[in-house]
Amino acid sequence: MPLAELTEWLSEFGGPSFIWCVKRLSGNDTLANGSHQAGPYLPKEFVFPIFPEIDRTDIKNPDRWIDISVQPCPDSRKVRLVYYNSKRHENKRNGRNETRLTNFGGSNSSLLDPESTGALTIFAFHLDESGRAFEAHIWVCQHETEEETVEDRIGPVEPSKWIVWSPDQPQKSLFQPSLARRSSCWLELNEIPHAWLSTFPTGAEVVEKAVTLRSDSHLTPDQRLVKRRECEFEIFRSIEQALELPLIKEGFGSLDDFILRAQTVLQRRKARSGNSLELHARAIFIEEQLQEGNHFAHGRQSEPGKRPDFLFPSQSAYRDPTYPADKLRMLAAKTTCRDRWRQILREADRIDTKHLLTLQEGISEAQFKEMVDAKVQLVVPAPLIEKFPKSVRPYLQTFESFIADVRLLALERHG
Repeated sequence: MPLAELTEWLSEFGGPSFIWCVKRLSGNDTLANGSHQAGPYLPKEFVFPIFPEIDRTDIKNPDRWIDISVQPCPDSRKVRLVYYNSKRHENKRNGRNETRLTNFGGSNSSLLDPESTGALTIFAFHLDESGRAFEAHIWVCQHETEEETVEDRIGPVEPSKWIVWSPDQPQKSLFQPSLARRSSCWLELNEIPHAWLSTFPTGAEVVEKAVTLRSDSHLTPDQRLVKRRECEFEIFRSIEQALELPLIKEGFGSLDDFILRAQTVLQRRKARSGNSLELHARAIFIEEQLQEGNHFAHGRQSEPGKRPDFLFPSQSAYRDPTYPADKLRMLAAKTTCRDRWRQILREADRIDTKHLLTLQEGISEAQFKEMVDAKVQLVVPAPLIEKFPKSVRPYLQTFESFIADVRLLALERHG
């Protein structure tokens, strides 16, 4: 698919009468895990202002039928936007309280295709003069290049997060990375270290702050990883807002000045998204009594020009031809893996099975088989495993299990 088609789509549906909700499709959005909830979830905080007629609890599951078109695999139909409100309407304990788009035609829809799980997807809603939506245009990214094109414009989008973007109000959209409510990790201005208000902290410093606020030593490594990532995201957003929002409010002398500032913000977000997961993994390895330099190496070369995120037990062991190859491990940390998993196949030539830690919320059975055939072992935090197909779940390794395996190798080494 030529990239020009995406560029044209972004131009056509990126005008002042559109508002976007951008997210990565989970296994519960597509047909990947056989969920009866098939159909993409959209946050109520986004839906209700543009579809106020379904923001009600006096009737069960209020809905609205709207015209949609899905690209790049052409599909036009009427779909049902429904507010499942049983949690507030009748079943307060086990009910639902969410908004979804349904009636896409099942497996005939490219949006519900299991292979679309993990895909970056734009939901562009067309607004009338009163600000109410009356139709939607959807683009499901087909590969990493398309995703990079979108993220160059709006910033990185992580699993379970969404970005609301108003193409005609980029200044406002820049500081609405999600509609999630603030957590206790949000730092007020007086809680941010003074030095961070002049120079943005490094990723390692933000992760260290998250560890301080969420020590959670009683939790498993998997639970700590998920909770701290959420915490760190809030810390990052709060610092970013404290530094950048005053500049935005002051205004800019020219469009070029704004574009330059926006690019700085977006590049910082990309850097944070790219390094966050491995920094959290490193912190937990150390908490679990794995010594850097002795039990693992972080960011060291395996071969010239090849730098896996983690080598076990060390770079020197890896480069020692007498060290048994079956006692070596490598771990790559990638927030999403739909297209990026192939990048790790040549990161450590001596290691046959590559371990990949990911936060992606599901994967298709076909792509999982492709990974298995390529000898990639997925490592998934335990709280996310239920988002994968039932047939895949038994073959996933938790983060805690991976740490236990590495620890056992260390004991055998010194035994």
